[in-house]
Amino acid sequence: MFQLDYMDHSPLYEQIKEKIKALIISGVLKPNERVPSVRELAQSLTINPNTIHKAYKELELEGYIYSIRAKGSFVTPINRKINPGRQDDLLLELEKLVSELAYLNIPQEQLLSRIEEIYKKGRQRNHD
Repeated sequence: MFQLDYMDHSPLYEQIKEKIKALIISGVLKPNERVPSVRELAQSLTINPNTIHKAYKELELEGYIYSIRAKGSFVTPINRKINPGRQDDLLLELEKLVSELAYLNIPQEQLLSRIEEIYKKGRQRNHD
């Protein structure tokens, strides 16, 4: 599914969380698709299952996956309730990025054009 970077200073659970989010956002993992079980992923990555469990718990709190007892974890469809706190966090990150880009004199038109392009790609993946 993916590989971890042991030279990266970020915790393994964080790397796992970010890689699974990237697979969901890019459309590789589809809504309601089952994600590998904690045990399966721990075996394939040869790491402690508790590390996977922590990543899955955070993904669930952020609204990217949901769990069904005795069935596993699945990708949350976009039409389900999204964590408003996560949305606020992401908008704050965007605000910081835009402020830094403005400081670096990136033209507003270029920034808006790029945001529209990224947004369209994301919307297309949600409708595929």
